[in-house]
Amino acid sequence: MPIASLDEITSKVGTAIGTSPWIEISQKDIDTFADVTGDHQFIHVDPEMAAKTPFGGTVAHGFLTLSLLSQMAAGVVFVPEGTRMVVNYGFDKVRFITPIRSGKRVRGHFTLAGAEEKRPGQWQLLHNVTVEIEREDKPALQADWIGLIYL
Repeated sequence: MPIASLDEITSKVGTAIGTSPWIEISQKDIDTFADVTGDHQFIHVDPEMAAKTPFGGTVAHGFLTLSLLSQMAAGVVFVPEGTRMVVNYGFDKVRFITPIRSGKRVRGHFTLAGAEEKRPGQWQLLHNVTVEIEREDKPALQADWIGLIYL
């Protein structure tokens, strides 16, 4: 994760801080996620049956998309100098807007929406995240993501 001073981070509240690299979501990724979670719904794992749906083929699990936020944030979200630990605290809001077809690429756009010291040495950062699908008009996901940083 990129390093910045607390002053630099707090000065970015309300601004877009970056966009992650593209990530391709393959059918193998979808199948593996299905195996890990036990969610083998046909729209995810059966290309023949999924082709008969309005999706026209298999789609990624919404929770697979959500789980990719950590990878997307790794090169975009700033942490203060001297950070000991970063913890995923949860979400205020998550919306799965558009399904991601197998083989599509996605990337995350991050805006720092808030930065607050909760107690000495512990900061809470709120990021608004939009996951874009390459060559699609609507995003896959929008979320308000909360992280805790321990200095």
